[in-house]
Amino acid sequence: MEKTGFTPSDFDVFTIEGLENRMEALREQIQPKFKEIGDELTAELNRLTGEDMHLHIAKHLRRTTNPPNDSWLAVAPNKRGYKKLPHFQLGLFDDHLFIWLAYIYELPNKSEIGQAFLDEIDELKSLPGEFAISTDHTKKSAEKIQDLDEGALRTKVERFRDVKKR
Repeated sequence: MEKTGFTPSDFDVFTIEGLENRMEALREQIQPKFKEIGDELTAELNRLTGEDMHLHIAKHLRRTTNPPNDSWLAVAPNKRGYKKLPHFQLGLFDDHLFIWLAYIYELPNKSEIGQAFLDEIDELKSLPGEFAISTDHTKKSAEKIQDLDEGALRTKVERFRDVKKR
C-alpha cells in the first residue's frame, strides 16, 4: 500500500468557511489519512505497551455552528473512549501537526497524576528540547518545557492538578 502523508492542502481544510463544508473536507481528505496512520500507530503501541490499544478519530458530532479549528486521532487502551485516560493524539491545526501524550480534564484521578508530575518535576525539566506542554488541549498554543523555569512549569502542572475543567 502506498502511504500518503499530509500535504499543504490538508492544513488548508481549516480555512474552509462553514461547518458543513469544513466537515465534508475533514471526512473526505483528513479522516482517511488519520485511519491509515492510526491503524499503524495503534498496532505499534499495542506492541510497545503490551496493552490492547484502540483508535478513535474525532468526528466533531456535537458541533452545530462553528467549524472545528483542529482535528485529531486518539489512541487509548479503552474501546469506548479516550478522554478519561491518558492517551496519544496526533492531529492538525491550520499551521502544524501535533503529537501529544494527552492528560485532559476528564481524567478521574487527575489530582493524583498531577501530584505525581510535581513530585518528578526534575524529570519533566530533563525532557528533550522539542517537548512542550499545553494547558488547554483545544488551543494550538503550547510552550517548550525547556523554555520554562521550574516555577512556571510547576504552576502549569499545579493548574492541571487543581482545576476541574480546562
